[in-house]
Amino acid sequence: MEEQKMLYDVNEKPPIAKWIILALQHVFAMFGATILVPILVNTAAGEVVLTIPVALVTSGIGTLIYILCTKGKSPVYLGSSFAFIAPLAAAFVKGGISGAMTGVMVVGLIYVVFAIIIKFAGKNWLDKLLPPVVIGPMIMIIGLGLAPSAISQIGLGTGVDVDWRGVAVAVVTFLTTAIVMVRARGFIKIIPFLIGIVTGYILSIILGLVDFAPVLEASFFSMPSFVIPFVSYMPNFSALLTIAPIALVTMAEHIGDHTALGTIIGKDLLKDPGLDRTLLGDGIATFVAGLFGGPSNTTYGENTSVVGMTKVASVWVIGLAAIFAICLGFLGKFTALVSTIPNPVLGGVSLLLYGFIAVNGLKVLIQNQIDFGKSKNVVVASSMLVLGLGGAAISIVSGDLSITISGMSLAAIVGILLNLFLPAEKDN
Repeated sequence: MEEQKMLYDVNEKPPIAKWIILALQHVFAMFGATILVPILVNTAAGEVVLTIPVALVTSGIGTLIYILCTKGKSPVYLGSSFAFIAPLAAAFVKGGISGAMTGVMVVGLIYVVFAIIIKFAGKNWLDKLLPPVVIGPMIMIIGLGLAPSAISQIGLGTGVDVDWRGVAVAVVTFLTTAIVMVRARGFIKIIPFLIGIVTGYILSIILGLVDFAPVLEASFFSMPSFVIPFVSYMPNFSALLTIAPIALVTMAEHIGDHTALGTIIGKDLLKDPGLDRTLLGDGIATFVAGLFGGPSNTTYGENTSVVGMTKVASVWVIGLAAIFAICLGFLGKFTALVSTIPNPVLGGVSLLLYGFIAVNGLKVLIQNQIDFGKSKNVVVASSMLVLGLGGAAISIVSGDLSITISGMSLAAIVGILLNLFLPAEKDN
């Protein structure tokens, strides 16, 4: 998007009616993606790891924390991160809810540590640690690694009896989402996943795939099921290396999203309020999310698009959207309704979503013109892809201590080390 003249600048508050309408647009933009993360994590883990109410509440709280940390100078909305879907599920399998949530909190602390280092040492070292040839494959592994989950949700796995109703719902959901992404205009184009889910859900009702019993049983207002350390569990660092390296991916996304938003509003957000402050806000928000049992937060491109479309960069609007999100988390009937979305609907959306994530990794390589005529780049990228998608794992056991590095985390570590220490090839 190109720089535009803003109707309302960062610190300007619109009139009350327009303020509410603009905030609701941001809520709609973030809603589909934010609720998908807990649903998909739970599906991948086979048990309840995250809940939708807590995800909504921590998304809103995290955004307010971010606004405070950046002194109200950056109109960014923080929502649930797709990058942590597979790592969170894997961490839960390894260390239970304590391992998963401890990992999320540590990710937030990693952000804070990096923010402090950037404050005093600048960010050039970060560019060397995480060049595009490492970041691109990392993002691709996130999307492609989740592909089997989408196929399972649709009901097309090997040896599974195919239900034509589920396949029909998944196809309609997929096509609706794809058509909206390709052909829609204005605000509709920003919420393709939400529209796809609603369309698939309506068809599911018609075909008798939806059970409304949870909605009838739910109360109108309910307290989200917060999961708090030292109250619900004791911190557990057994799955730390399963989650922590993903922070490197989301930090790269963080920089990219702030660069894009800065271009739209005509401000260099990496200088003012500064990358140290934006990372600090993102990190504390993620730590607090883990503290209450929510998923890791990340900057949302959907809401950046809303800023570009409405030409309203006001943090007052973003802040009100965050308050609305918190309120939604306490509406029991509403969150129960969301929980009745059938798997084929999620599979239809995920079929596109996971591929979309993988293609974004490919786009990083293309936009940065990575030369795969150079053997070093081939070695780094190919090693990461095979390790990340092949199920590789390394276990270190010492007495009662057992540490396992696998999948995405192993690929990230190997990619960074190869890029740093593998010598560049000599010209013929």
